[in-house]
Amino acid sequence: MIDLRRLRYFVAVAETLHFGRAATRLHISQPPLSRQIQQLEQEIGTLLLRRSKRHVELTDAGAYLLVDGRRMLADAEQVGERTRRAAQGAIGQLTLGFISAVDYSILPGVLRAYREAYPGVTLDLRELTSDIQLRDLRALRIDAGMLLAPVDDASLLSLPLLREPLVVAMPASDPLARRSRRVSLKALATRSFILFPRSNAPGLHDMIVDFCRAAGFAPRVTQEAIQMQTIISLVSAGLGVALVPASLMDLKRSGVVYRPLREQSPQIAIALAWRRDNRSVCVANFVTTARRHARGAQATRRRRVS
Repeated sequence: MIDLRRLRYFVAVAETLHFGRAATRLHISQPPLSRQIQQLEQEIGTLLLRRSKRHVELTDAGAYLLVDGRRMLADAEQVGERTRRAAQGAIGQLTLGFISAVDYSILPGVLRAYREAYPGVTLDLRELTSDIQLRDLRALRIDAGMLLAPVDDASLLSLPLLREPLVVAMPASDPLARRSRRVSLKALATRSFILFPRSNAPGLHDMIVDFCRAAGFAPRVTQEAIQMQTIISLVSAGLGVALVPASLMDLKRSGVVYRPLREQSPQIAIALAWRRDNRSVCVANFVTTARRHARGAQATRRRRVS
């Protein structure tokens, strides 16, 4: 293994073919420079420079080492720079899970802000339900996840990102959709409901069922789907109505209208979760970016639904 300091000294002499000028470039005196070159030659086992009192020239071995040495020094400098950037979280990889609802609310803005600040980080995005995200966080398969709160796991940390009410998605042909801007939940008692399976989103499922019961009826669930896009597609097909996060109003689909509810809706909470023992700077930077973006997104969402 060649000593990089001696290699740098050799390149300086080889490029100037003058020990004095090379010493000036390196900010050292000439005698130590000469000793370092001699030690390098001993280390390699061959003569690199032919010297006389007035002349210095490269041997064939020295000419070869000059080309290779420049490359080695450039590589070493790049390694150092990449290492420093990795320590700052400027390069690396981040695997992020997310539920489909955030694709229409906070996710695009957070990703855009993070990409602008850290373009060297590779993002691996995975659309997963909240229960799968929790499992994958524990199994180290994802670094962080945007999911439904609360996050009841002592091994995880979480950051509240967004709270939003429920709105009703209904077929455009439904008489209620044509009559009023706001719909009473009680008026939906006879409608078929499309809902998340409780096994995939117990918190959201129970929230919707309890909300309906508080309005005086149990929802008649005729279809289930785990993805927001699928639920809206089923509404578009006329198979029922669905209570969905207000951010889904940005998902435009032919034959579907969205209406705020007259009743005080429970709030759906979205959080960012990551492992408590995760020391990744990339994750820390993503958390900071998400926290900063969430403040503005929440204010915008309130104005949109009111």
